[in-house]
Amino acid sequence: MSDSKEQLLPSEPPPSYELAAQTQTPARGPLPPPPPLELPVLTQLRNQRVVLASASPRRKQLLAHLGLGHAQIVPSRVPEDLPKSLSPFEYVLQTATQKALSVYRQEVNNESADEPALLVAADTIVVSHVGAILEKPRSEKEHLAMLRTLREGPSHKVFTAVAVMTPLESAIAPGYALETSVEETVVWFDSSITDDLLMAYVRTREGADKAGGYGIQGTGSVLIERIEGTFDNVVGLPLRTTLRLIEKVMATGELSAQELAEREEPDEE
Repeated sequence: MSDSKEQLLPSEPPPSYELAAQTQTPARGPLPPPPPLELPVLTQLRNQRVVLASASPRRKQLLAHLGLGHAQIVPSRVPEDLPKSLSPFEYVLQTATQKALSVYRQEVNNESADEPALLVAADTIVVSHVGAILEKPRSEKEHLAMLRTLREGPSHKVFTAVAVMTPLESAIAPGYALETSVEETVVWFDSSITDDLLMAYVRTREGADKAGGYGIQGTGSVLIERIEGTFDNVVGLPLRTTLRLIEKVMATGELSAQELAEREEPDEE
C-alpha cells in the first residue's frame, strides 16, 4: 500500500460496541447515523467533489450511507424515451449510461466548479410479469391500473442500473473511466390486497414519483409480501454494487497511459 493510501486509513480504532449501542439508542428522537465506512477510496472522495446525476432524494440518502452525503445533485436532462422494444437489461443500462455521460460532459466544462472526482448515475425500472416496462405513473387512473397489474403478477422484477465515472489522471482518450452494472430483484405483491387498499395508497401520492408506482421503503411496504434480492436495489441504488463500481473506477482512473494500454492489449494464446 502506498504512503498516500496509508494516510487515509483511520488513525484511531472505532468506538466499542457498548459505546456504540449507548449512543445509538437515545430516549427520544431519531437514531443518529452510524460512523462512515473508513475505506481509503471513500475517505479520499470525502474531500473531493462528488456528483449524483439524479434528483432522487432516496439515492442521495443511500449514497450518504457510504459517507458521501456531500454529493452534489445535478439531475440529468436526458429524455428517458428509449424504445420499449429493448430488453429490460439494455433499456435500464443505456438510460443510466446516457445520464452519466450527459452530466459528466456538462460538469467537466463547468467553469464555476471543480471537475468531479466521481460521478454516480442510476436508473430504475419495474417490469411486470408479462414483460412490460413500468416507469412513473402519470395519472391516478394509470397509477391504480399499474398497482393492480403488479398485484396480479404474481411477481415482478425491479432492475437498477448504476453507472460511475471518474477522470483519467493520464488524460488519455476518452479522458474518463466508466463502469456499469445492473442488479435485479424479484418482488411479490400480496395477492389478497384489496382495491380499496390500492386506491388508499394511490391517494397518498407516495408512489407518484417512483417506477412501478410504489415505495418499498415507505407506506408502500404494506403491499409487499416478500422480495428475492437486495432491498436497496428496489429503493433505487444497490449499495454493494455501487461501492464495488466506485472502487473499480477509481483504481482505473489512477492508472498511467502505459498501464491502460497494457490493459487493453489482447492476451496472447
